[in-house]
Amino acid sequence: MTKDEIKNVARLIDEGILRAQERLLERARHDGSSLIFAKDGEVKEVSPENL
Repeated sequence: MTKDEIKNVARLIDEGILRAQERLLERARHDGSSLIFAKDGEVKEVSPENL
């Protein structure tokens, strides 16, 4: 792969991750559920409306 192809693949991966995060937030809002994640070694629960 050339450097340009690698940059393009990396950009596509980043866009896919962003889209997946947006869909996760939409689904959590629709279902009325919260999101759980780890930050600084601590598990946190957050309502999608607070993000």
